[in-house]
Amino acid sequence: MCKSKMATNASDPTPTRPSLSHQPRRTHSNQSPRIPQQNFSYPSTSTSAEYAAPSSSSSQNKASSSGTSIASRTSLTSLRESISESPHIYSFSEIRAATNNFLLKKHSASNSNCWRCNLRNRDVIIFQRKFRRKLQMQHLKERLSVICRSHHNSIIKLLGASISDDYVYLVYEFINGGNLSDCLRNSKNPDFTVLSTWMSRMQIATDLAHGLDYIHNNTGLNLTLVHNHIKSSSIIVTEPSFNAKICHFGTAQMCGESEEESERRDKGSKKVTEISEITDEEPVALLKRSSSRKMQFEGVRGYMSPEFRETGIPTQKSDVYGLGVVILELLSGEEPLKYKYDKTRGEFTRTSVIESARLAMDGGGDDGGERGGRLRWWMDRRLKDSFPIDVAEKLIRVALECVDVDPDKRPDMGRVSRKVSKLYLESQAWTGNFKPPTGISYSLGPR
Repeated sequence: MCKSKMATNASDPTPTRPSLSHQPRRTHSNQSPRIPQQNFSYPSTSTSAEYAAPSSSSSQNKASSSGTSIASRTSLTSLRESISESPHIYSFSEIRAATNNFLLKKHSASNSNCWRCNLRNRDVIIFQRKFRRKLQMQHLKERLSVICRSHHNSIIKLLGASISDDYVYLVYEFINGGNLSDCLRNSKNPDFTVLSTWMSRMQIATDLAHGLDYIHNNTGLNLTLVHNHIKSSSIIVTEPSFNAKICHFGTAQMCGESEEESERRDKGSKKVTEISEITDEEPVALLKRSSSRKMQFEGVRGYMSPEFRETGIPTQKSDVYGLGVVILELLSGEEPLKYKYDKTRGEFTRTSVIESARLAMDGGGDDGGERGGRLRWWMDRRLKDSFPIDVAEKLIRVALECVDVDPDKRPDMGRVSRKVSKLYLESQAWTGNFKPPTGISYSLGPR
């Protein structure tokens, strides 16, 4: 397995009981400090609301019902206790102690400041991020409480945060694995990849689609969440099943990168809502500076949608664009952008994985002749031509829809997730039917 860059262990949630009802709850003195529950403003709709304790009147009604409801209530109680709902607010001294005053070796070779360490007896990853809009502590707590209530198997969980000056330190659980970029491209051995089978890549595409669909549509929160960091280096591939987990969930909201504040402004007036007060500048004016190297908070060229490069404002549609690039990268094994020196012209030429995918899809008839040959040439050669060509073609089309120049023509993640899930089932059927030929005898002996 390739080296891990960032990751976490999602199988060790802290057993705490969420305080979602009005009844008093029993607290444990040996637990780490939590955010005062009364300071939070929970939305009325939430995924965790399904596990809220029943009122006294409903309890009496259920007590008089069959034993099945009692057993169901017991199982819900154990499930609620196994899910951590309360986020941590870490002191800056804890962050410094865990990272050895930031002298600990960085966990990632990228430009981001991140450290793998032990914090409150838990293996974690700490990311240092700079605020794009200054947040007040109370607003940070409110956002943190909302984001930490989200749970999905394809998302690395945010445990808590700390603030120091213009920086926020985000603490995520640690998962063993390697990032998708390293798994696809090994500079020391370009002919090797751990993702050598079609189903391993379909599993990753399916996990990513489900995880981003959850962030956009299924958290059950009264918020429009944007991830804003969709790229191959922010996706962890775990062993041995090669499942994918999305990193940096909640970073856009915690660092003030998203457009949530400006959306809450009353257009045409100077009136500012409660959340808008966390910034001293107009969000759009500040984000326009993202075109400069200093303020360009989103990483990597090749994953940014055209409208995001112009405005610096991330949206769900820009997330969809990033996912489309990752899927094309997953299928071809190539980087989103490559530069080669043309000796005849005396200049560098740029090759885009989007452009090469469109070229592979153009031309040819429905019989799959010419186009089928182009697709097989475009697909990652390390798959050894062992994949269903019709499923691969459909998945490429889905990815190309996601990277449409017009954001209004891009599908929402619900539709993308459904399409990818269907293609995953078709791939499973193809794998079941794909068997080596029988009735052929061969000999290794001399003739």
